[in-house]
Amino acid sequence: MTNPYRALPSVDALLADDRVAALTSAHGRNTVAHLAREVLDDQREEIERSGNEATEETVDLLLARSQALEPSLVRVINATGVIIHTNLGRAPLSRSALDAIQRISQSYATLEFDVTEGTRGSRHVHLESLLQNVTGAEAALVVNNGASALLLALAALCGDGEVPISRGQLVEIGGGFRIPDVMRQSGAGLVEVGTTNRTYIADYEAAITDETVGLLRVHLSNFAQVGFTHSASIEELGALANDRGLTLIDDVGSGALLDTTQYGLGGEPQVQESVAAGADVVLFSGDKLVGGPQAGILIGKRDAIEAMRRHPLARAVRIDKGSIAALTATLKHYAIGDAVKEIPVWRMIAEPLDQLSRRARRWVRTCANTAEAVDSRSTVGGGTLPGEELPTVVCAVTPLDGDAHSLAAELRARPTPIIARISEGRVLLDPRTVDPREDGHVEQALAAICDAARQPPRPLSGNLSGNGSQFSGR
Repeated sequence: MTNPYRALPSVDALLADDRVAALTSAHGRNTVAHLAREVLDDQREEIERSGNEATEETVDLLLARSQALEPSLVRVINATGVIIHTNLGRAPLSRSALDAIQRISQSYATLEFDVTEGTRGSRHVHLESLLQNVTGAEAALVVNNGASALLLALAALCGDGEVPISRGQLVEIGGGFRIPDVMRQSGAGLVEVGTTNRTYIADYEAAITDETVGLLRVHLSNFAQVGFTHSASIEELGALANDRGLTLIDDVGSGALLDTTQYGLGGEPQVQESVAAGADVVLFSGDKLVGGPQAGILIGKRDAIEAMRRHPLARAVRIDKGSIAALTATLKHYAIGDAVKEIPVWRMIAEPLDQLSRRARRWVRTCANTAEAVDSRSTVGGGTLPGEELPTVVCAVTPLDGDAHSLAAELRARPTPIIARISEGRVLLDPRTVDPREDGHVEQALAAICDAARQPPRPLSGNLSGNGSQFSGR
């Protein structure tokens, strides 16, 4: 009996195969060689179990396994109707932000260099004046994300004392990010006040002792309290903090720089309101309602901002040059007044219903009788405006075979994956979260998938009872 192990090729023989050459060019010889060894090891285990030769060609297995070498972070088309989709990267950047990243990242830049003096400068100066102009704050500091912004603020300003916070605001924002845990890490002492649903300014007053150094307000962000509720206002907290000489930190989460009620949504705390109310520090995300790159933005009184800038933690959470460039370009739209037109998040929020309807109906026409345009709802997402929705019109596709999950998987398998949602056995594609320049991709994908589904099955040939090739697979 022939030794089945002898049928296996060597690693060198695999790498010499013409079909594998493209892999080595794309990923490097060592990487592909490592993958080839894994495939050969699997085949040896198969031979050991069965005592027979491996059932599949080693090259074919290697080529199939090589899909794992492709980048897992790829561009997708978001047709879910969730505008700030955390799983899909939150806010898409504006054209000007993308141009700024490319311009700054492809060369050297004045990240920490003063060209006037010819000396070392600070990366913190690039965004400060713009944030001052947009928000009315005395000073500003930007770090790498919102969670680190809160940690830095507490550590630098409240790390040696107690900080009262409403029980209703001891929230978990996401991914295990819990306010009590962050406060412990910062060194600040947590003092719970009020109740889960109702906290008054008197509750904060009663909790203040000689150990109290600050007050903290945290916006609920990803859920809403309704019914028998009450929260102390930022104006009340500002007055109390000023009267008692305490530091007021206001975490407003999403960072609304525009009035969300103008677009049919509920009210979201505006950054400028907190500044006007006298908060020492207001912190918010750069990649939610601001519509820029991931960042944690801290604005407020000059002394507080300077104390955070000097804290050792500031270096550990500092922002990079590409994000500085993108955020600068994004904030300029607010300064100019064209944010709704130029920033994708706001453009999606403000898109008229009749325009969404026209786009959805164009998509429907590519699917003949298997789709229809139906009224639906879009959401802002990203832990912003929980429960708030916007009216939309979606392309609802009913699969001919009744398998909506398979149809959604086919859309995800496109060269540029299209992410949709499923409801009541249909696949829904919402144009609100699709850039109009991507409509052609959606229409081509729907046409291809729907046409293929309408094709009659190919006639079978050969001996149905034998081991014909069409039955040799799975």
